[in-house]
Amino acid sequence: MTLLVVIATIGIVAYAGFLLDPRHRGDWIPYILVIAAETILICHALLSMWTILAGGGDPRDFAYHVAQGRLLTRESRGDDTIRLHGKEVLVDVFVTVYGEDLDTVRRTVTAAVALRGRHRTWVLDDGHSDEVRAMAAETGAWYVRRLTSTGAKAGNINHALSLAKGDFFVIFDADFVPSRQFLFETLPFFADESVAFVQTPQAYGNLHTVIARGAAYMQTVFYRFIQPGRNRFNAAMCVGTNVVFRRTAIDEIGGMHTDSKSEDVWTSILLHERGWRSVFLRDVLAIGEAPETIEAYSRQQLRWATGGFEILFQHNPLSPRRRLTVDQRIQYFVTATFYLTGICPLLLLVVPPLEIYFELRPMHLDITVLTWLLYYAGFYVLQIGLAWFAVGSFRWETLTLATVSFPIYTKALVNVIAGRDEGWHVTGRSTTRSPFNFIIPQTLFLVFLALTTLVGIWRDIDNGTPTLATAWNATNTVILAAFIATAWHEARAGIRRTGVVAIEAETESAPLTVIARPPAPEPVRPAAASVAPANSPLRVGAGAPLAAAPPVDARRLSRADIRARRRALGGRT
Repeated sequence: MTLLVVIATIGIVAYAGFLLDPRHRGDWIPYILVIAAETILICHALLSMWTILAGGGDPRDFAYHVAQGRLLTRESRGDDTIRLHGKEVLVDVFVTVYGEDLDTVRRTVTAAVALRGRHRTWVLDDGHSDEVRAMAAETGAWYVRRLTSTGAKAGNINHALSLAKGDFFVIFDADFVPSRQFLFETLPFFADESVAFVQTPQAYGNLHTVIARGAAYMQTVFYRFIQPGRNRFNAAMCVGTNVVFRRTAIDEIGGMHTDSKSEDVWTSILLHERGWRSVFLRDVLAIGEAPETIEAYSRQQLRWATGGFEILFQHNPLSPRRRLTVDQRIQYFVTATFYLTGICPLLLLVVPPLEIYFELRPMHLDITVLTWLLYYAGFYVLQIGLAWFAVGSFRWETLTLATVSFPIYTKALVNVIAGRDEGWHVTGRSTTRSPFNFIIPQTLFLVFLALTTLVGIWRDIDNGTPTLATAWNATNTVILAAFIATAWHEARAGIRRTGVVAIEAETESAPLTVIARPPAPEPVRPAAASVAPANSPLRVGAGAPLAAAPPVDARRLSRADIRARRRALGGRT
């Protein structure tokens, strides 16, 4: 990997020198388009190479192994209490739910309940599903439902933090099934009191569609090499799931950040500004689901890109007001500008038609096709080779998605600049609408490029000389055609996910929190449990199981019902 990175870096520098040489400059319009796009791509490529070279070390140190050896010292005697520095710690495991398929949620919750080490599993249901509540009771998880979905996922977690009081909390999206060893592998890092969170990779198990494979492999280099490299700079960031937080660190910044589509990155940068440390562990400890449809992929990328651009324009990491190290500033600036690389293909798609229709060339006529290809290969072919090595094979699906996603990232940039809000959509979920509803720009570009390719071929035959512009335009046409063919296959085969039904805010009474505690197989230490008044959240302590009173929606109880239930519970509310 190091050898490939060094060779790729040489190729990047050589290509940059070739483009910037004034002797090679052609017509201004296509040249500016090429320089703008390639400058962004080259800068990101160089910074990625630097980050990859900085990584490679295992973040587990001596203190980690000592803490892990003492984490579950009494497990052999039937006591799975987790201990750090000899002190018992309480861990809350949050599974965030927002309309996902019940079987998907059940798999995740069942695995979360079965995690090694004593903990409490909470199902945070913003989908208001009675089926999910019943499932939580069956699996032995606590259930929390709030009336509204204010703050989206981050608001859901912050609400749960007002009820759960563990020393640490874990976040899993509803479709990420954790390994039983998750806590055992991550909690020892917190023996270092400066560690705020430990992040593990996102890995996917549903690679049976073109979109799912492209979306999954697109992130491979990031999780295998970029995130581990960021450990060196204390800039590994949270990605929203498969992560453990120290409660005191989150309390210090006022909870998870709620004013962005990327609450994970914002929370990371706020913690780093306060001097907290983060750790990325490259071991795969949870398997999730990648978006399988064009709609699901488009919504996911739009949300992620919007969050990145929000950081760029609202919390620029390079600002002197940010309390970050130089390395952290660079890494977060790369994160904030990353999706600009997704807009670059739009600029490059326009260059060949400018030559075919208007004889405007980005490079001087004295440059031969062979010379251009040599420098071009030194940049792009080596980049593809690097990704090939990381993934293990060439993935045309990833190349296709990277080329055709420019309308998504352009829309995200425009939305952030204009202050438009697209609302929250669950990653991986889609409705039953046609995929062509989400790829109108790509379809129009395909028609335009296909016609341009025919014009280019006719011109080359007439001139008796093949041109790079025609070959370049034909390649872009093929890539877009492959994507459109994927959409056609998806529409014909009916590859769709269950729609997420919009959740209407209930207005029949004052806001309440509904909590259902799972029935326990045997009595536990008694303690007071309480139900707050109708105008405040419910809070349930670590008291005896409410076996005599099955979970109900408190809004539907009359005063007589409440008095009867209080008597049945021996006077406790």
